[in-house]
Amino acid sequence: MTDAVPPSDDAPHIPVLLAPLLRSVTPVSGRWLDGTFGAGGYTRGLLEVGADKVYGVDRDPLAFEMAAPWVSDYGARIELVEGVFSKMDEYAQDLDGVVLDLGVSSMQLDLAERGFSFMKDGPLDMRMSQDGQSAADIVNEASEAEIADILFHYGEERASRRIARAIVRERTAAPITTTLALTEIIEKCLPRPKPGQSHPATRSFQGLRIAVNDEYGELFRGMMAAERALKPGGLLAVVTFHSIEDRMVKRFMQSRAGRTGNVNRYAPETEKEQPTFELITRKAVGPDEDELAVNPRSRSAKLRVARRTEAPAGDEISGKAIGMPSLRGKG
Repeated sequence: MTDAVPPSDDAPHIPVLLAPLLRSVTPVSGRWLDGTFGAGGYTRGLLEVGADKVYGVDRDPLAFEMAAPWVSDYGARIELVEGVFSKMDEYAQDLDGVVLDLGVSSMQLDLAERGFSFMKDGPLDMRMSQDGQSAADIVNEASEAEIADILFHYGEERASRRIARAIVRERTAAPITTTLALTEIIEKCLPRPKPGQSHPATRSFQGLRIAVNDEYGELFRGMMAAERALKPGGLLAVVTFHSIEDRMVKRFMQSRAGRTGNVNRYAPETEKEQPTFELITRKAVGPDEDELAVNPRSRSAKLRVARRTEAPAGDEISGKAIGMPSLRGKG
């Protein structure tokens, strides 16, 4: 099988794991939904290899502004939808495929005014949809315990309590309103990183971004929505960037493929629902050496793919069942 043709060189960023994703879902035809449209890399890739139409969904209006110069080239083959992918079954039904590229896009990171980056000074925002609660709201209004929970459960930051305590102490003197102000507080709480280690603020910024945008809840609801929106034989492809996301996708696909087994072997067998998915990728697919050389951002990316069966959509499962973190008092 030959590699798929990637999008043209004028794309604003390099889509992660595009080639292995397209190989996993080939042959591509019919109607697809790109639930994380971003800079349009996956949408273009799908159209280039045979998709008849792609619904491009994004909650960030900037994504559609940036797509304006090229999206008209595809005419009616692209339909842009401003919204969240957890409602994709309201936007389209009987889909041949759904692709999700999780996490923050490079175009958001590159804009200091969006407040996602600890490397650039800007307002402490992090809102993908540009409305609702911001990171500054959390940092300046949440309790010390709530901030520590967010950093620990969403960012996997082991020094979460120390950082939360420092944030609360500093905000009593003056509100924390910029990315670099928060970064400086975090840096003082942690040792200087050794060569090759990530920046000290990486995990804290990840945790805040996930909380601001309800990313884990969105992923959980989005996979359920994909199950309802895909037709029999339709494909669900998800690219994750850290262990919690990958765990959620893995457990969801395994659960819906009937591969979880009995927790207690002495318990009586319970009637199982028909599997709603079958696994296409038994193990997560990562970047090869060529992609790593061109796009270091792909280092932590993992791809998982499953195919929709003939079974009707199953009952909703709990987020806890697939390893979705929850904060105290929130499930």
